[in-house]
Amino acid sequence: MNRAKQGWTVTLAGTGINLALGVLYTWSVFAAALIEQAHWTKTAASVPYMVACAVFALMMVPGGYLQDRYGPRWIAAFGGIMAGSGLILSSFTHSLTMLIVTFGLIAGMGIGLGYSAATPAAVKWFPPEKKGLISGVVVAGFGLASLYIAPLTNALLRKFGIESTFRIEGILFLLIIVLLAQVLTVPSTLSGQSQSSTASPSAATASTGGLNWQQMLIRREFYLLWVMYAAGASAGLMIISQLSSIAKTQAGISWGYAMVALLAVFNASGRVIAGWLSDKIGRSWSMRIFFLIQALNMLAFSTYNTPALIALGAAIAGLGYGSLLSLFPSATYDYFGTKHAGVNYGFVFTAWGVGGVLGPLMAARIADATKSYSLAFTISCILCLLAVFLTFFLKKPKKA
Repeated sequence: MNRAKQGWTVTLAGTGINLALGVLYTWSVFAAALIEQAHWTKTAASVPYMVACAVFALMMVPGGYLQDRYGPRWIAAFGGIMAGSGLILSSFTHSLTMLIVTFGLIAGMGIGLGYSAATPAAVKWFPPEKKGLISGVVVAGFGLASLYIAPLTNALLRKFGIESTFRIEGILFLLIIVLLAQVLTVPSTLSGQSQSSTASPSAATASTGGLNWQQMLIRREFYLLWVMYAAGASAGLMIISQLSSIAKTQAGISWGYAMVALLAVFNASGRVIAGWLSDKIGRSWSMRIFFLIQALNMLAFSTYNTPALIALGAAIAGLGYGSLLSLFPSATYDYFGTKHAGVNYGFVFTAWGVGGVLGPLMAARIADATKSYSLAFTISCILCLLAVFLTFFLKKPKKA
């Protein structure tokens, strides 16, 4: 099999893995069921999701290191086993504490491990001018997952209840991820060097542009990317985690799962479009465009009080949020190289975890206290505008 064909095979396998791991994005459907059937508060129903986001992000660092060192196949497979097991164990409880452990900790760890292996494995097969597109295609699977998992979850909840839905999806996604993980490989050479090369770190850096994580953490670009990523992720994950409740609160919609599926389409589209666009016009300009679009959407979101307007807001939110998941890994590879792509992006991705806690928690608490999401939307708008401002401090990355 030639290199290009092998690269696309790995890319599609990584996309398939993310299509299963994207069960995280359907939590708002589970949350709506817990609020309605188990009489949880919005804040309580958000906690397992927030913990899963935080753990997911934290696991990207060790997951990235392990896949850089040992290869992506077994890391992704183990992640699939943990993610599926977390869902299966969630089927045995309605306790908030136990769901934090089973869904938040166990499934969150599995999602982090699986996700950390998929994108770096694919990107390493392609030249620099395709990094944005390939990153976008792989991570599009994670965003697109809600398109089928949200209605599937809703149908299973109606027919079997919360417990059986967790169990069925856990078994299904465990099997899918473990099987697809066997396809993940990396090229035997990377930037002209064997992966088993014993060249010194300085020599490797000079020849490949691949900074290690210690070198990355002393670069200003890392901290700019981190703050911008956290700001954008906070807004997007707030909408994703609360969309069913927002739709019911503002427009009286009881079928919010359909909005979740709609958001998924634009979430996935944003990843591919932003990746392709950033290869053409640069990462910084692409970031400015998508952050500004998201800021304007957040500013207007409290006025969306019909199904059509909620759908419009969900689509724009998905597009803006999805762009982050291809722009920031691509920017990480631009500034710090691909030699240590897994662990380096793992550190950058911790910003996503902070956004995953900040956005949903802020929105849930404000909604419980005021019966409205308006203040949360305003704060998210300000954070996105901050990110736009910070893009002007990013210097153009040097060619490796």
